[in-house]
Amino acid sequence: MNHDIVDPGLADGGRLRIEWSGRRMPVLDTIRERFRLRKPLEGRTVGACMHVTAETANLMLALRDGGASVVLCASNPLSTQDDVAAALVAEGIPVFARRGEDSATFYEHINAVLDTQPEIVFDDGADMVTVLHKERASQVVLGGLEETTTGVIR
Repeated sequence: MNHDIVDPGLADGGRLRIEWSGRRMPVLDTIRERFRLRKPLEGRTVGACMHVTAETANLMLALRDGGASVVLCASNPLSTQDDVAAALVAEGIPVFARRGEDSATFYEHINAVLDTQPEIVFDDGADMVTVLHKERASQVVLGGLEETTTGVIR
């Protein structure tokens, strides 16, 4: 599995953080359990460009449990939690994110996610969608979402 994170050895700390935040997300937990049983995303690939945090990790795990192949990169390198990235990789979810990564690496990571040919795109800030429109217009995407009003305006 391809990924680019700071240190896989940080996974235990990230797992604790993910579990802690997950206990405070009962609605997502209910959805995750339903996804686990029904597998509504079976065979789909989800590419996400979002803050790599414990909260996002719980969403990625729910999507994975719903049958999706999930790939994540950072929407903001300054908010990336390296231990959470490591924990997701340990769970089998490819992550391309390093806290403080430079602009060139940021776009390499977006392209690494898009190289997996996601059919569903989650974005925060419209960086991934912008790359799709400007550089990968022929890539097929069934649907996507933008998390911010800034991205919608963009």
